[in-house]
Amino acid sequence: MNQETVTATGEPTVVARHFRTLFPTTAHGAHTARHAAERWLAAQQERPKAAADDDSTATASLLIAELTANAARHGRVRGRNARLALTLTPVVLRIEVTDARGDRRPVPALGADMDGESGRGLLLVTSLADVWGCEPYPPSGKTVWAECARRTPASGGVQT
Repeated sequence: MNQETVTATGEPTVVARHFRTLFPTTAHGAHTARHAAERWLAAQQERPKAAADDDSTATASLLIAELTANAARHGRVRGRNARLALTLTPVVLRIEVTDARGDRRPVPALGADMDGESGRGLLLVTSLADVWGCEPYPPSGKTVWAECARRTPASGGVQT
């Protein structure tokens, strides 16, 4: 784990914690990366688990699962791994998954077959994340990211 302290003149200190792992673009690789990230997030808990933490943890787990599974399914290039990166600050969790297929940009399937086995992952990401997007990762890849505001346990509101 890397830890970075960022300060600006006259501003309070903000600590960002980072997690990164490479994983093969297979279903098993995505599963292993997700579980490693869940263990890291659990270790970052600064207080005993509360209901808001459970909701935030479940949301983070679902987002990590969807983004890593999408990289394994749609971002696979033989001999190339994908990367899962988490950045945790006091106010937001940022999840990034980078794969080698920049030519296959994610697009939510608006007319997804609700009885089908796939096609609704990005709709789930859209509904769970506060914001998400995709950006090129030179020379030929892409990074799909999602951010979730961290909640306070007492109010269920955004942590300040």
